[in-house]
Amino acid sequence: MTEKELAEMLKYSNPKELYIVTWNNLLKRIFCPFKVLVLERIGGLQEGQIVLVEGVKVTMELKTVYLINKELYYHFYFDILLDE
Repeated sequence: MTEKELAEMLKYSNPKELYIVTWNNLLKRIFCPFKVLVLERIGGLQEGQIVLVEGVKVTMELKTVYLINKELYYHFYFDILLDE
């Protein structure tokens, strides 16, 4: 994917919201900041720590990354915590 194609696709997205599918197959929109649980030690974050996601971005390879404490981390290091 070229930078131009990525820019075209991302103009319809919002870095302050994320659509997720819940455990019971419901589509839900969540807004930043939202809480996540750190699944394994990464960067300055410790396993089991709860942190806030300040923004959501996408890499050139279309992988979702979270902005946490001004650092970017791949989404698969975290579990989203919902207030339900």
